[in-house]
Amino acid sequence: MRSIISFLYPILLFVSCSGNKSISLEVNRYVDPFIGTTYTGHTFPGATYPLGMVQPGPQTGCIGWDYCAGYRYEDTLISGFSQNRLNGTGVPDMGDILIMPYSGIAAKDFKSTYQKSSEKATPGYYTVKLIDNSVTVELTATSHVAMHRYRFEKENPSIYINFQNGSVGSEKSYDNRILSATVELEDAYTITGYQRVKAWVERDIFYVIKLDKPILSFEDVIDGRADKAPRKIIRLANEKEVQIKVAFSMVSVEGAKKNLNMELEHWDFDQVTKETGNKWGNYLSRIEMEGDDDQKTNFYTALYHLLIQPNNIADVNGQYKNAKDSVSLSPFGAYYSTFSLWDTYRAAHPLYTILTPELLPDMINSMLLHAECQGYLPIWTLWGKETHCMIGNHAVPVIVEACLKDFPGIDVEQAYHWIKNSLTVSHFKYDTEVYDRYGYFPFDIIEEESVSRTLEGAYDDYCAAQLARKLGKDEDYAFFMNRSGSYKELFDTQTGLMRGKDSNGNWRTPFNAFHLSHAGTAGGDYTEGNAWQYTWHVQQDIEGLTALMGGKDKMIEKLDSLFVIEQTAEQTGFVGDVTGLIGQYAHGNEPSHHVIYMYTMLGRNDRTAELVREVFDRFYLPEPDGLCGNDDCGQMSAWYIFSALGFYPVDPVSLEYIIGAPQIPQARINLRNGKVFTMMAHGLSKENKYVESVCLNGRKIEDYKISYADIMEGGMLEFVMTDRK
Repeated sequence: MRSIISFLYPILLFVSCSGNKSISLEVNRYVDPFIGTTYTGHTFPGATYPLGMVQPGPQTGCIGWDYCAGYRYEDTLISGFSQNRLNGTGVPDMGDILIMPYSGIAAKDFKSTYQKSSEKATPGYYTVKLIDNSVTVELTATSHVAMHRYRFEKENPSIYINFQNGSVGSEKSYDNRILSATVELEDAYTITGYQRVKAWVERDIFYVIKLDKPILSFEDVIDGRADKAPRKIIRLANEKEVQIKVAFSMVSVEGAKKNLNMELEHWDFDQVTKETGNKWGNYLSRIEMEGDDDQKTNFYTALYHLLIQPNNIADVNGQYKNAKDSVSLSPFGAYYSTFSLWDTYRAAHPLYTILTPELLPDMINSMLLHAECQGYLPIWTLWGKETHCMIGNHAVPVIVEACLKDFPGIDVEQAYHWIKNSLTVSHFKYDTEVYDRYGYFPFDIIEEESVSRTLEGAYDDYCAAQLARKLGKDEDYAFFMNRSGSYKELFDTQTGLMRGKDSNGNWRTPFNAFHLSHAGTAGGDYTEGNAWQYTWHVQQDIEGLTALMGGKDKMIEKLDSLFVIEQTAEQTGFVGDVTGLIGQYAHGNEPSHHVIYMYTMLGRNDRTAELVREVFDRFYLPEPDGLCGNDDCGQMSAWYIFSALGFYPVDPVSLEYIIGAPQIPQARINLRNGKVFTMMAHGLSKENKYVESVCLNGRKIEDYKISYADIMEGGMLEFVMTDRK
């Protein structure tokens, strides 16, 4: 029965929004999709459906790290409108099938300047006026279908389509990204085709492009290029308005047609915009927060970014292509991918467990389906394929958290099987034989990121141990708990930092604690960071790390140093992701995200309050350059939401949240179980940033912790704020 319900669920959700059900769109107006679209945020302003497969939007560039999302706010030319995007990642991909309308005479390379004041974006909608091309463009989307509406100002309306297009790292990669392609004009209204793409991953795209006006001619663009995929021009009659629908499938053209017919049979653009906006309003209104307009803009934009992914890439009939490129049928109708787990296990997935619990089982079961195919749990997946980006096995904490929170519809024994298998059988970037032999990853055997791999692996082991204990697997519990202490092997008492060690037990010498490193670029023992930033990656055992440091006072002293020691040019290798610096603390990169809350755990909530406020004031601004680092599929945004509410999951599988200091005066979390959890910050102001006291349902909280159960029971979390430490 569950598989049938789950299969129908995405369809029912979409249909429900089109009926008489009234959903307030008040929160939607506070979402600004342009936040993070310049500097290093790598977000995009296009239209998208929550967790949808397509994200049509403007393309201002496609080559290089700056164009991971295909758009930068400051650019003055638009190349066209592609059909999908990555949100806030550090690797370029997607940007498939670039469509550019024009009337009159086409501009050079079909690119056009645009009227900046006309460029608007809201949840599920985007519009802009192209000056050179004399067209006003509007975009919206369902889960699998991008919809375009063009209003032409001149005669001879035409549409340029570049099937070669996509976001890539280099010009050479652009030329080689399409391995094979077919394009067919089926009739005067319909274009279908297929392309095999190789960028970050190798993947298939099947599509159907449908117009509401007849195609007079479908011509090749002769530009001297020898790409595998063509460039085409559609000639139209002197139409003033034309609409286009682009449906995707990773399985077949027939699958794309089914997606189109099931989700969008009609041509009412405004209705789609309304329905998708309603869907966004439904999700965003699950938290009703009070604050000024800037606070609301930051908060609801963060919530919006959180829910762009992971993406359901299964067709409406449940078919998808698995990690080995075979067509599979999901038993629950959906199949989620775009799991940036190195980032999102920290706060994004814990937030999903509170705000969107109905989605959690399908997310977890998608990971288990991936493991059944691949042989181990996903690391970082895109369109169902493994990128092997980053390190660790961080599907483990995500799955363990869901199992410990007793989410229904998950086979816990099967989940544990794949957790154990992923942590005890070697696979790419994870050599268990070396790990078990030495008790850490030696830098002379594991030549890249040895310290980070040890620390991240230790946390995954700890998580596995917690589920083993729940299931009564005592031997496994002892094994994984013992291995979770591997971080101790790399703690150097002389420097008070985590330091690389070789297979003979010798420390890395010479040792530069400030050198930023990353696999494949700067090399070294750390992942997008240095010794100062990674030393604190012991989420599972803050007490143990404190003991290594020499006690609470020494620990606090070392933490204080972290936030004041400056980076110099002589001390660093280049890593573009290490941004948002306060001393050595790097808020723009995820290993730092829990560190501020360690002060509270050491009895210094006042320092947590000071630093949370500084991060908010400096690194989260309602501007295009308002994010200090990649949003990383919603993790940066999740940190903001939790911290605004006044608590944070330092160790997600503990099912506890460490109290920080709220940054908004009030918020109501409308839980899916019908209960309401309210946070109130009495007296909060610019000056009153410290917590004088905190109570849960009238009971004073002495240990500065609340639990998942506390939240899900509903109730009132009250802070009294003061200007005194």
